Amino acid sequence: MSSATLVTAPTTTALEMEQVVLTYPDGENRITAVDHVDLSIDRGRSLAVTGPSGSGKSSLLAVAATLTRPEQGHVWLRTRDGVVDLADVSPRRAAELRRTEIGIVFQQSNLIESLTAREQLEAMAWLDSRPSRTQRRHARQRADDLLETVGLADAAGRSVVALSGGQRQRVAVARALMASPSLLLADEPTSALDSESGQAVMDLLLQTARDFDVALMLVTHESAFANRCDARIHLVDGAVVG
Repeated sequence: MSSATLVTAPTTTALEMEQVVLTYPDGENRITAVDHVDLSIDRGRSLAVTGPSGSGKSSLLAVAATLTRPEQGHVWLRTRDGVVDLADVSPRRAAELRRTEIGIVFQQSNLIESLTAREQLEAMAWLDSRPSRTQRRHARQRADDLLETVGLADAAGRSVVALSGGQRQRVAVARALMASPSLLLADEPTSALDSESGQAVMDLLLQTARDFDVALMLVTHESAFANRCDARIHLVDGAVVG
């Protein structure tokens, strides 16, 4: 596959990885965390990444998130401005893409405890600029709309400290959608939740992918959750098997 592959592919294709390799130093040797992985995800579709602990799941997601650069391969993302190889962008461009094109939901909600649920989302619109009054008004409306979407309209003005774990993860999902990304990455987002809250967050993620036309990559240990995704890959020692 070449750079032209995603360019000429159906415009529904959001992310495509080609022969991605990532290694980490281990004394005088190197450990292969991601071993020649290929994958693709369309907008509005979901891909589950499963595997035992240490199999490379989170490392693969970190590559897609531009948090780690692979030694080999390509990571094509279709953005508003065209197709970008995430494996070949500068740190500044990577940070920009995380603000505008890539939403991330972590195992923990990683919310700012001094901010309300609404302010968590509004802050995403202020990361790289000093917003005008009009921009602030638009950001607040967008935040309120998203909080309503995730079922937290009544909690918009509440401190996140007062929210349950499941509610906090819902805020995190809404925050990840604030910039209308083309790619949503979720790294075991239910691992710190009870089964009922985890099921609710999973329902939300899958519905979000469909309703917002965003490609979802979900790292999970839960086979029941993985089976609900549109596609699934299983990693062992960094390589796709099965």
